[in-house]
Amino acid sequence: MDYIEQALSLARLALGQVSPNPAVGAVVVKNDVVVGQGYTQPLGSWHAEVVALKQANEKARHGTLYVTLEPCCHYGRTPPCTQAIIVAGITEVHLSMLDPNPLVSGRGKDELERAGIKTYVGEHEEEAKEINEAYTKFITIGVPFVTVKFAVSLDGKIATKSGDSEWISGEEARKYVHNLRYTADAIMAGVNTVLADDPHLTARSCGGRGGTAREQPLRVIVDGKGRTPLTARVFKQPGKTLLALGRMATPEEKTIFTQVGAEVLELPSVGGRVDLEKLLKALSERKITNVLVEGGGILLGSLFDCGLVDKVTAFIAPIIIGGKEAKTAVSGKGVDKVVDSFRLERIKVEKFGDDLMVSGYVATKREAECSLEL
Repeated sequence: MDYIEQALSLARLALGQVSPNPAVGAVVVKNDVVVGQGYTQPLGSWHAEVVALKQANEKARHGTLYVTLEPCCHYGRTPPCTQAIIVAGITEVHLSMLDPNPLVSGRGKDELERAGIKTYVGEHEEEAKEINEAYTKFITIGVPFVTVKFAVSLDGKIATKSGDSEWISGEEARKYVHNLRYTADAIMAGVNTVLADDPHLTARSCGGRGGTAREQPLRVIVDGKGRTPLTARVFKQPGKTLLALGRMATPEEKTIFTQVGAEVLELPSVGGRVDLEKLLKALSERKITNVLVEGGGILLGSLFDCGLVDKVTAFIAPIIIGGKEAKTAVSGKGVDKVVDSFRLERIKVEKFGDDLMVSGYVATKREAECSLEL
């Protein structure tokens, strides 16, 4: 049996619920029998290794631990996992990847080896890195990992010329989008998307029993001039909403938006534009490690122009919309030559009903003025 694969499955259960900590899975095995397993618990609670060791109890002695990330060796909100492993009497540890956190970064492995525990690194390393790609960027660079998501027709349209967009993608694709939302710390959209579609921006049907997820991502509305209506659905959903303005809000606006449950973030700049780099930095200060951007085209285009996009998830529906005035997924300045296009690498293609999902990582990023007028 592939115990690391089992640990990876456990780690995925923690995505979207434990930031800024990494999502980790752990399995304790003795005599080819799983005697304990666990994944990272919400902030301030036990790490995956400790959960698995507690479940194994005395059976952990002389057992083997399979874990998706190097155990921590420092005191944070909880004691070091390395000490728990040593005290439990584990004799062998298999870990998928070293922890990129400078406080760990090989020190956890060294501590285990000094205690006489055989340690192996690298099993399913790429899968483990993908699970914690947002954590890795956050812990090393200090800004969130940005994924843009959109659904388009075969001719690249996100809506008809009248603005109608329900629904371009099919039911299976839309269900998967809720999984993407569930694993994100924040969902971002521009004010034009709010005005046109009045979205909920919530993760639904991913909470274990259907319905609304137990922990909603932060909703972030990029609204340079403060045009978001108080009747917008984003203010009526479970969870929190952050309204990012490109100017200082009046005391009356702050009071009104607070009454509907929104926090106002003021990022004043020339022309009422929202400085996207400052916005991402402000989100990182709120311990947001992973942002899913859902539109519209102006916001997505500006993020690409600024070189702030890490990953793309695009759903392509087998329909033709047409119309020169119909909107496309990505606006902004764009490029003058095809050779300068943003190219994706490590591409995956999956099928959801009649739709195709193409995902990949942006290989080239450009520096530009990073403000957005909405």
